[in-house]
Amino acid sequence: MDFLQLDSSAAEPLYRQIYTRFRSAIAEGTLQPGDRIPAARALALELGLARGTVESAYALLTAEGYVEARGQAGTVVTPALARHAPVAPTPRPASAHNNLGEAASSTKPFQMGIPALDAFPRKVWARLAARAVRATQPADMIYPPWAGLPELRIAIAAYLQLSRGIDCTPSQIFITNGYRNSMELITRALLKPGDGVWVEDPGYPPTSDLLREAGMQVAPVQVDAEGLMVSHGVASAPGAKAAIVTPAHQSPLCVSLSLPRRLALLDWAAQAGAWIVEDDYDGEYRYVSRPLPALQSLDRDGRVLYSGTFSKVLFPAIRLAYLVVPPAQVERFEHICRTFATGGPALMQGVVADFMNEGHFARHIQRMRRLYAERRELTADGLSSVLGKHMQVEPQPGGMHLVLCMKGYHTDRALAARMREKGMAALALSERGVLPHIPSALLLAFTNIESQARAQELGKRILKIMA
Repeated sequence: MDFLQLDSSAAEPLYRQIYTRFRSAIAEGTLQPGDRIPAARALALELGLARGTVESAYALLTAEGYVEARGQAGTVVTPALARHAPVAPTPRPASAHNNLGEAASSTKPFQMGIPALDAFPRKVWARLAARAVRATQPADMIYPPWAGLPELRIAIAAYLQLSRGIDCTPSQIFITNGYRNSMELITRALLKPGDGVWVEDPGYPPTSDLLREAGMQVAPVQVDAEGLMVSHGVASAPGAKAAIVTPAHQSPLCVSLSLPRRLALLDWAAQAGAWIVEDDYDGEYRYVSRPLPALQSLDRDGRVLYSGTFSKVLFPAIRLAYLVVPPAQVERFEHICRTFATGGPALMQGVVADFMNEGHFARHIQRMRRLYAERRELTADGLSSVLGKHMQVEPQPGGMHLVLCMKGYHTDRALAARMREKGMAALALSERGVLPHIPSALLLAFTNIESQARAQELGKRILKIMA
């Protein structure tokens, strides 16, 4: 039987391959209703397999009605199938995408949003995770608390008090499955379709995409060297109900929201009855001075919601973030969390809580701040030494990436596309906004560039494709 070509190196078990090939042969009409198929012993001998392997495949075919045993007459394709036209497997369109995703075997040079994974304390993490698994009790295996594990919420509250100047109680903290999940909670709890929302321009495109999907009216607001231009927002969208901002390191320009702008934004929210979402995605990483206090620490009217994440400070696969809501909104968010079952696996939350409570988290942040300051300088110097005639590295106070402004006639979009074709990760600044006069610049992460020599090597690769 030519259709029974098996692949012993495939991940699919051999019995399953036999079953699949018989089923396809029946569906395609290669085997007709009433046709006899080989005995399990004979087929096993022909294929060089154990008889039990073939019998397992035959048992599955019989259970699903494709074949039936006729005693001494052997096993045949079920005659009743003659009443049905053969159904061939639906061919997959050539343009269809594989929705299973692809696991990246390594980080691409300059890839944004990826911390220095080579410096993560994997041994400590593995020890804590193994301990948590060994200590699992039946009570730990039921549904986790809808707002997050109490131990983690307490640990986060203590950390925010010391590091970000945020005075909050654990009850104000809600654990989510990432920034997008935090935004989903906010839109469900505080906004309604048709509401206007300020977003920074240039900014973080997924924020605008999420808001549009939720039915909001996205209002781009210009950003300059002092951050979000509140006056521009008031003039262009005075009736907005919320503003999404990145005050510590504006995404993607890395500028910090100045104190006058912070106060103006808070005044606007209080007077307009609007909400401010502070996305503090990497506020820990400031290199010219201590990290700035959070915008939320200045809020006296309960208008700021603070969004933090573990993806940038630990690793993206952790899929854990948190949201600090004003005291008056706790009950509302509790209701939304109960309704939509947010949060995440309790086991992972427990490991993070132990990582924080035992001091590993604070030490890790300190180490990464020193490491990133070093890698930032090495990467900037290495790229400038090669690309200085074509690009200028804009000095920024913090963040996890560099902004390389392009000189002359070069456009960032075309160069970024060529870099991606050559195996490098690159984002074009002009693609991160919709307002005019956004300069051409590349956004390149430095977190995984280990040396100046490596930066120079990559700079030469960029220079080569610029010609």
